[in-house]
Amino acid sequence: MSVFQFVKSKSFFKQVALAITGLLVFVFILKYWLGVTTNHNQKIQVPNLQKMSLTDVDKKLKELHLRFEIIDSASYNPDYPKKSVIEQSPEAGDFVKEKRKIYLTLNPSKYRDVTIPDLNGRTKRQATSQLKAKGLNVGTNFTYVHDIGKDVVRGLRFKGKILNPGDKLPLNSIVDLVLGDGRGN
Repeated sequence: MSVFQFVKSKSFFKQVALAITGLLVFVFILKYWLGVTTNHNQKIQVPNLQKMSLTDVDKKLKELHLRFEIIDSASYNPDYPKKSVIEQSPEAGDFVKEKRKIYLTLNPSKYRDVTIPDLNGRTKRQATSQLKAKGLNVGTNFTYVHDIGKDVVRGLRFKGKILNPGDKLPLNSIVDLVLGDGRGN
């Protein structure tokens, strides 16, 4: 029998019909199985976790059958409690499925520490700009010592304590300058 005669025969059409029927049955079974295993049409609304502690977040997400993962700590924000949630992904109000991970960014417990630079011999203006660039604030009550250089830095203080180069202070701390009075020899 030639190929052309086989294509025109009843057994060929039976084989094609059987293949199409098998394919359709497979597609419907696959669609049903995917709907069951992927929790199709299931929606859980993500709660607002901002300003919540980790224990509260854990309790809240376990009730909803969700998980969380801490991905980062942001810069310290004094408007939020220490070690509380600042950001979350997906956002509050979004819909997710069961066992979805919520990614959290936490507020650190304090500002990061800044290393004090060596400013001895710098002018008041240079020292002020360098300290501001490091994230420190310069106080307004300057202490003057007997020195030949007027407004030349001769030391730094934090809350009355003398600072040395390399010491560490929290970001946004107020540093007072010890300056020369310009009356020395």
